[in-house]
Amino acid sequence: MVTRNGMLYPILGFASCVAFLYMSFGDLKLSANFTKGPRFSFVERNGTQFFLNGKPLYINGWNSYWLMAHSVDESSRPKVSAMLQAGAKMGLTVCRTWAFNDGGYNALQISPGQFDERVFKALDYVIAEARQQGIRLLLSLVNNLQPYGGKTQYVNWAWQEGIGLSSSNDSFFFDPSIRKYFKNYVLTVLTRKNTITGIQYRNDPTIFAWELINEPRCMTDPSGDTLQDWLEEMSAFIKSIDKNHLLTIGLEGFYGPSSPKKATVNPEQWASALGADFMRNSNITNVDFASVHIYPDQWFHGLGFEEKRNYVSKWMHSHIEDCDKELKKPVMFTEYGLSDQNKDFQLSQREQLYRTIQDIIYKSAKKKGSGAGALVWQFFVEGMQEYSDDFGMVPWQSPPIYKLTIEHSCKLARIQGLIQENGNLKQLCSKRK
Repeated sequence: MVTRNGMLYPILGFASCVAFLYMSFGDLKLSANFTKGPRFSFVERNGTQFFLNGKPLYINGWNSYWLMAHSVDESSRPKVSAMLQAGAKMGLTVCRTWAFNDGGYNALQISPGQFDERVFKALDYVIAEARQQGIRLLLSLVNNLQPYGGKTQYVNWAWQEGIGLSSSNDSFFFDPSIRKYFKNYVLTVLTRKNTITGIQYRNDPTIFAWELINEPRCMTDPSGDTLQDWLEEMSAFIKSIDKNHLLTIGLEGFYGPSSPKKATVNPEQWASALGADFMRNSNITNVDFASVHIYPDQWFHGLGFEEKRNYVSKWMHSHIEDCDKELKKPVMFTEYGLSDQNKDFQLSQREQLYRTIQDIIYKSAKKKGSGAGALVWQFFVEGMQEYSDDFGMVPWQSPPIYKLTIEHSCKLARIQGLIQENGNLKQLCSKRK
């Protein structure tokens, strides 16, 4: 008996070890690859500029909101990897994407405080793969709009549980129960330990910054007090958990009722009655940088293309001036685009508008100003039409846009003195001096 049992235990132990290694091989392989990736440091802010390793940082980047959703099924993960690789090859450094999916199909948060581990592992993959490609992520935490759940889903949850104060979507901002829901979500995400890298999200420099909410509006309180109170509470809560990362709001950039620019810079009168206020909101202590969006064809329907382009120049210069002189913070234009559904649309118009936006960023960067970067909406890869919209494009299928994007990456890299120390940029920009 002793001899037979003595032989049996080592055999069983060895077999168990082999089985464990076999089942874990995928994650072990990813973890091994991760250790070979580029070394990352946290991006910091000093006054009106971002800094990385003691040098000013200016950003050329893009939006691919779908990265987590497309990583749930392992068969579709190659498209995520391909998009991140393509961004790196264009010299892009930051990708903005959703770190939320509340309720519905492949939800990360199934119900308040209940999470789908499969989807969390998809977000783990996105972060780990971005790190491998040398891309940082701007992660948004909730949507003001209904896609991917948004504040509507939170309100529905509270209403279904019989604890909601109101069925209004804006109760997301003032209902104490819903605030608790959101805080619990934030805490869970920020303290999540990545199953691939072993790093808690709050300690991972792959994350460039957190964005509180995509395009917040609280139209039931045009004074702006309700949204301001929510932003102050939630920004302080995030900073109490994570002091490593930068934080922004996710604003569209409209001036509120107290701002003199509401009549001179806002697209129209409606923009000052949405409950958001660029100056007041962005001045919150725990908000590290301002965020602005650029959609002239959504805001104006009676203007020609040149008038819209001139307006964009005015819009950007106004916000950069605000951040240079008053807010003393960087500003990022975290979404910009031109719809291909405009009646007079031509691809050359998109190129002209994007060049205008990028030139303004470049000129601000040369002067060491607050115009810290811009992120185009949106890029994707072939075979993803269901994720596209009238702004989306496969960049290499639009050669003028592709060329312009690379040129802008190289111009910003030269300001920062990065080309000689980055092999990819050195090769990419050597022909574009």
